[in-house]
Amino acid sequence: TQHTTLMLGNGKVLVTGGFGQHGYLDTAELYDISTGTWASTASMNHAREQHAALMLSNGKVLVTGGSGSSGPMTSAELYDPVTETWVLTGNMTKERYLHTTSLLTNGKVLVTCGYSYSSYIKEVELYDPATETWSMTGSVNNARFLHTTSILTDGKVLVTGGRGFIGIMNSTELYDPLTETWTIIDSMKIARELHTASILTNGKLLITGGRNYDDDLKSTE
Repeated sequence: TQHTTLMLGNGKVLVTGGFGQHGYLDTAELYDISTGTWASTASMNHAREQHAALMLSNGKVLVTGGSGSSGPMTSAELYDPVTETWVLTGNMTKERYLHTTSLLTNGKVLVTCGYSYSSYIKEVELYDPATETWSMTGSVNNARFLHTTSILTDGKVLVTGGRGFIGIMNSTELYDPLTETWTIIDSMKIARELHTASILTNGKLLITGGRNYDDDLKSTE
């Protein structure tokens, strides 16, 4: 449970980490869609769950943070699908899990919010694949986790919902990569966490399902 799945550029699916019968997992597997078969690939350097995985513009996979045997993690790793190997890259500034990662149009990676040591996180970081270094960028207005982040057609990043200090949230915020600032925009109709957000072909964003205080949700916005 609490692993990640990611479609690679070669058409295979990479599954990383999670929590199994014997604890935190460092293992990774590849699913070949064309043959319907699974194969083991190299294990990560650190076992983790509730982490994030994202494919960079160069085809490599960046795994960030998560929770391990020592608690929330700052470590990040790169997986090369060609050589099927993992290497450590620069550590994040702040340990976190249940965060999100977004590939910006400039090739950098935006890591947003999350949870750490019983605290909701509002700090946001940028990873530069060219230098393998991290830097802090503008913080969100409302700390949260179990949220979604979506890259809009204009390159801005939209954060929706999640759980924060006030509970399950309907608030949304917009990040401008040019100014590195967040702006609160119109709230969703319903507060929700663990929902999905999908960019449609017309550029609009579809919010689906999730959970609030009362029940699982079937509503969409």
